[in-house]
Amino acid sequence: MTILVTGSSGHLGEALVRTLQGRGCEVAGLDIAAGPLTTHVGSIADRPFVKRCMAGIETVFHAATLHKPHVGTHARQDFIDTNITGTLNLLEEAVAVGVKSFIYTSTTSVFGDALVPPQGAPAAWITEEVRPVPKNIYGVTKAAAEDLCQLFYRNQRLATMVLRTSRFFPEEDDDKDVRNTFADENIKLNEFLYRRVDIEDIVSAHLLAAEKAPALGFRRYIISATTPFTPDDLADLRADAPRAVQRRVPEYAAEFAQRGWRMLPSIDRVYVNERARTELGWQPKYDLRYLIGRLARGEDTRSPLARLIGAKGYHAERFSEGPYPVE
Repeated sequence: MTILVTGSSGHLGEALVRTLQGRGCEVAGLDIAAGPLTTHVGSIADRPFVKRCMAGIETVFHAATLHKPHVGTHARQDFIDTNITGTLNLLEEAVAVGVKSFIYTSTTSVFGDALVPPQGAPAAWITEEVRPVPKNIYGVTKAAAEDLCQLFYRNQRLATMVLRTSRFFPEEDDDKDVRNTFADENIKLNEFLYRRVDIEDIVSAHLLAAEKAPALGFRRYIISATTPFTPDDLADLRADAPRAVQRRVPEYAAEFAQRGWRMLPSIDRVYVNERARTELGWQPKYDLRYLIGRLARGEDTRSPLARLIGAKGYHAERFSEGPYPVE
């Protein structure tokens, strides 16, 4: 089976290629930027280029995208060209060659304003049933591309799945106040409670999706670490997050205190991965309870794959106010 991975010079694309090659798969890597695992350099907005890359392909993992960090540096048309036109090109050429599974990497950013409940309300419980309310061009174009995937399943019977991944990048936070208040590892471990996932778990979700797409048909899944919370915790999470965390993961307190770390005072949303675990058989390993155990043993909290991929950044240039401009 020949597999095409788009975005193969990026974090997730490289992780997918490395994992697939490690399993003995024949993999082609496509990216606009050259990289050690990229075999085809070019733009997915270039239809003839996409057509050439798709020859002989049976499975597509479409991870190439313009990301949130590009919102302040790229034109809206660039997002349309890459995230919508590029996805359309891939879908049409996938149909033309008889691709069996097309897995689209989306983002929980499509939920947009639905993620922030009104002042005084409990934290939001985010499942696949929540209606997205995109708040920037990134969210709009990713949501539109998801709908294209659904359309191609409906009309061309292309087995497509959408995986809405939460945060997994290793770069520093884009919020200056957060960066100034919390150590970087402290930030990321807090996020594993409600909006972060390790790249190793993302890769395993993608592989399961490709395996099950022909039988299940079109699906959307939230791909985030398993939260320890239930809907009963939502009011406390918004008003007094440390109390809710202490109730569910009491072992966190000693490890945080030892390092001078703090829990967030308030958490405004929780991503729920139950559907992916139930329907795909996905078993994510990296959640806060597991990571606290690694801290206690003096182990790195990142997976081996996350350490191998490392940080790549999203821009060639460096910015004085954080990792990238925030619109």
